[in-house]
Amino acid sequence: MSSVSSVVNVASNLAKVRERIAQAARRAGRRPDEIALMAVSKTFPAEAIRAACDAGQRLFGENRVQEFAEKAPALAGLDLEMHLIGHLQSNKAKKAAEIFQAVDSVDSLKLAEKLNASVETQHAASLPCLIEINIGGEEAKSGLPPDSPEFEELLLAAPRLDHLQFRGLMTLPPFTDDPEGARPYFRRVRELRDHLARRRLPAISLDVLSMGMSHDFEVAIAEGSTCVRLGTAIFGERNGRA
Repeated sequence: MSSVSSVVNVASNLAKVRERIAQAARRAGRRPDEIALMAVSKTFPAEAIRAACDAGQRLFGENRVQEFAEKAPALAGLDLEMHLIGHLQSNKAKKAAEIFQAVDSVDSLKLAEKLNASVETQHAASLPCLIEINIGGEEAKSGLPPDSPEFEELLLAAPRLDHLQFRGLMTLPPFTDDPEGARPYFRRVRELRDHLARRRLPAISLDVLSMGMSHDFEVAIAEGSTCVRLGTAIFGERNGRA
């Protein structure tokens, strides 16, 4: 990924996906600047992140604490905003709060409490977070079912977790070969966001709706996504998979 051709490919791919995001936004009657592009750099080396940064990308997502901890020294000095988007075990909350600027995968009150305590101990500014929604009810995926008591418990606990900023929702729908298959799930999460907004819950902001990946992000934008998470479309194939 450190070769000249790879660097050029990352820059070219970024330009292409930015244009696709802009076109999808316009088709949906939205402004392109309403949608943030997150480059998902999991499994890719620090050189790939540097190439994207050189092409003007600042927002990145990583799935594992340890993987990014190993890359971080090679990225020192770069102007990056790194989010954890993968499942976070509560025993790694302290390290996550140290090395990430946000955690977009809060999926339990226990984890939220651990993150809150970690930020407080570090005397750091409050940590932005998203609540992960398991919209498809898939047992193999993390996230909170939207109709679960645990989800409501987390929402109501937000005011006392004063070192966390709850900024919105994140989801990963069941995979379908046809991107249109994801549309009902994206729509349900947007409707959930709208329902929560009407409740005016204290300490819960709903500005961010993180949904859509390389194969379905244009559908997600049509359904209201404010942040799309793209890996393959920017960095290429990952271990032979799309």
